[in-house]
Amino acid sequence: MSLTDKAIGQIRELIRTGALPPGSKLPPEPELAGQLGLSRNLAREAVKALAVARVLEVRRGDGTYVTSLQPSLLLEGLGGAVELLQSDSGALLDLMEVRRLLEPLATALAATRITEEGLAEVKRHLDAMRDARDDVERLNSHDAAFHRAVVSATGNESLLTLLEGISGRTIRARIWRGLVDDQAAGRTLAEHEAIYTALYARDSPLSQAAALLHVSNTEQWLRRHLGSAAPERDGIRTPGHDAGHTVS
Repeated sequence: MSLTDKAIGQIRELIRTGALPPGSKLPPEPELAGQLGLSRNLAREAVKALAVARVLEVRRGDGTYVTSLQPSLLLEGLGGAVELLQSDSGALLDLMEVRRLLEPLATALAATRITEEGLAEVKRHLDAMRDARDDVERLNSHDAAFHRAVVSATGNESLLTLLEGISGRTIRARIWRGLVDDQAAGRTLAEHEAIYTALYARDSPLSQAAALLHVSNTEQWLRRHLGSAAPERDGIRTPGHDAGHTVS
């Protein structure tokens, strides 16, 4: 572990133990460095790193504060990481597997907690998707909002942030563009309709099954369109980088 990593760990420990609770202001740099037994240089580097991670917020002319430490803030970097992985077909399929593991269970939970207002929000985006079935940009936007509304109904902010990060907007756009080109958009819209119908009935097992079917079909479509140049892994052929089969 580098000296900077150790310094970061010391500040994180102050936050973890409650010595620096969310919203609190850090001591001035010389005082913080002395308190932790660090050089001012190390203290400054540690603060910069924690600011990038959204653990700390540096306010010019005011000082450095601990952020709210909300999951939506701390995990928001996941989406950026996912966007960077788009050119790696293996990583992309790994992410789809994670989505397949999490989203059906989240949808099942949503069925037990969703309010009338939440259902109306899901229905609004479903209707907008149908109206925009030939407009990839609008389809993509309302598709993301549809799933966000479903997972939001769980009331679990960490789950929502994780799933939003995994299901990047650019990845969704690639999929919708390909579905429209393949004339498969109608089937996918019907899958969204099935999810809404199950949620409306507050049927948790049916909601899970509808979401699993939808995500699994999307995953299989992605596998076909990414090509099959890579070797098999765990008994499943993992697509490679065949540009001729990649959705643009």
